[in-house]
Amino acid sequence: MFNTVEKLITTRNLRPKKKEGFLKVISIFSFLGIMLGVATLIIVMSVMNGFKTELTNKILGFNSHITIKPYSDSISDKFYSNLKEEYKDIKIIKTYNGEAVIMMQDTAKGVLIRGIDSNNINQLDFFQKNIIDGDLNNFTDGTIILGKQLAIELGVVVGDRINIMSSSSMTTLFGAVPKQSNYKIAAVFSSGLYEFDKNIAFFNLEESLSFFEKTTEEINLEIFIKNPLNANKYKDEIQAKNSNLYVNSWSDINKSFFSALKVERNVMFLILTLIIIVAAFNIISGLTILIKNKTKEIAILKSLGLSKKSIIKSYFLTGFLIGFLATIFGVIFGVIFSIYIEEIRQFLSLVFNLQIFPEDVYFLNEMPSEISISSILTISAFSIFITILASLFPSLAVVKIEPIKALKYE
Repeated sequence: MFNTVEKLITTRNLRPKKKEGFLKVISIFSFLGIMLGVATLIIVMSVMNGFKTELTNKILGFNSHITIKPYSDSISDKFYSNLKEEYKDIKIIKTYNGEAVIMMQDTAKGVLIRGIDSNNINQLDFFQKNIIDGDLNNFTDGTIILGKQLAIELGVVVGDRINIMSSSSMTTLFGAVPKQSNYKIAAVFSSGLYEFDKNIAFFNLEESLSFFEKTTEEINLEIFIKNPLNANKYKDEIQAKNSNLYVNSWSDINKSFFSALKVERNVMFLILTLIIIVAAFNIISGLTILIKNKTKEIAILKSLGLSKKSIIKSYFLTGFLIGFLATIFGVIFGVIFSIYIEEIRQFLSLVFNLQIFPEDVYFLNEMPSEISISSILTISAFSIFITILASLFPSLAVVKIEPIKALKYE
């Protein structure tokens, strides 16, 4: 593709003389710009991919895959039994959610109380994997399960008792007052999602209905399937059986969140590609100045019989090698950084005493990263394509150089 003469010219161009130091600076900045642009894109895309995957796994581990709520009809025992009979490969549990306030001395904390059937609790992977203290066998009437962050905030441990105030009221001699009850902490869970661990607690289903003064007609059904990606298929089938119930899949409930995440990812990609494009302009500037400075040499080469095509190829190769090598080094640096990003975060947090990737903002307790081969190939291909364009246009300028005029005015 490239002959010996073309390679020699390219090598000479990549090693400018001392008096051509400015060209060397431009070449270095072009190389660093493209390398850092590619590396940054890979790192950001890896973190965004990891963030989405980790949050999806946490959400699917904590929440049901399909939720059925009463609308104009209540959820009858017959409907519940028919579902269990027809879909033997899925887990169906009865739940009820309500808001309450935990009272601890001078502390008042609003929480979401999730009432869950204690007979089915051992079937759920979430409780099997995420209980870090206590025993599910102690989860009976009069007990509660708290999230790790909530327990820390309240300063309580398993075995302690807490007062909880309901949104419903009870009538006394002094009038209506909020209903309060005392509960023993049976266990503590840690889902890995800061907001969940801080704001959610679990009751026994019967206890929650009694506490909020609700009936069994107001319960929900939560369904867990083997493959969450098939949730919409099951949702449509169940909805067709009873149009008077609300049936939503996990993707419906979190649709706005994942849409926002996708938009943010695309915007970040667009912004960071500008770094590569700006760096590519440095290649254009560098080659343009190089060709200007080498006008006499180009004229001599033409006079000696070297074809215009060979001269164009040699200067094109000069710019292409800068961009290509920068892309390779950028990919290597980006992949290594993405693999060890959590260790790097911990090191920087320790050295500079900074809170990087705080849990209360990003929900996760560590920085996730998921390297995508398709993303790396897309970023690399884009970088090389921009490099080809940036190298091609200035190289074509050698066609306009006429040996007689160039040598006459030198």
